[in-house]
Amino acid sequence: MTTIDTSDSQGAHMSGQRMNLAKLAPEVYQAMVALDRAASRGVDPVLAELIKIRSSQLNHCAFCLDMHTRDARKGGETEERIYLLSAWEEAGPVFTEKEQAALALTEAVTVITDGFVPDEVYARAAKHFEEAELAQVIALILTINSWNRIAVTTRMQPTLGR
Repeated sequence: MTTIDTSDSQGAHMSGQRMNLAKLAPEVYQAMVALDRAASRGVDPVLAELIKIRSSQLNHCAFCLDMHTRDARKGGETEERIYLLSAWEEAGPVFTEKEQAALALTEAVTVITDGFVPDEVYARAAKHFEEAELAQVIALILTINSWNRIAVTTRMQPTLGR
């Protein structure tokens, strides 16, 4: 019999999904779906998936990583760029300057270790996005972070091709 290690990185035991938020808090879930739809409006779909994948990597959200890497592939994203996303700063011209600015902002918003988004990160993003588009990108970052926290907290499981 094969056993699967279900311990997380701190050694805590991980079990299956804890709860189904969509069923137990349907109004909240539907509000999140509506927020996600509104936040994505006007954002380049390729960039949107890069933001969602990078945030999900930082938040260790397996469910969202599985979903958004699949969505990115369906949208034409290359395997190489998906693989290099966790090291985007070292990937050179693999990502455009605009994508790099969005990824830097994604990291600053996702991991607010100093309690704020640095001015230089915000200014870099503002240089590449019109103000309304930047507002949408920020909304998208906030939304995927919320989805990540829902999925990690409730231990949503990746579909793994199901």
